[in-house]
Amino acid sequence: MTESNALDPEDRKIVTLARSARARNGVPEGAAVRDSTGRTYVAGTVELPSLKLSALRTAVAMAVASGAESLEAAAVVSGGAEVGAEDLAAVRDLGGAGTPVLLAGADGSVRVTVLA
Repeated sequence: MTESNALDPEDRKIVTLARSARARNGVPEGAAVRDSTGRTYVAGTVELPSLKLSALRTAVAMAVASGAESLEAAAVVSGGAEVGAEDLAAVRDLGGAGTPVLLAGADGSVRVTVLA
């Protein structure tokens, strides 16, 4: 894990999108991913009786369903202290090992960047 102070504008954008999804939908987490062509996919936590997905896994699934072939970066806005192993695995499945995942708080401040 590395501390993340200064963000590239494209990374700031996915953090902002993830934060907006969380606030707009009133869910525990918001996430956004950027594919290799620069397109972004945004999602919130899914909690149905028959389906439960984290925001990040939902965003990765949306990217795959839209034809994305790779990821450049991902962001999660959460009250949690870490990115879960299943979330990192989903990012790694599409983006490959070393894809950066930014974890931010509700205020949008990035606490850490981990590599999938």
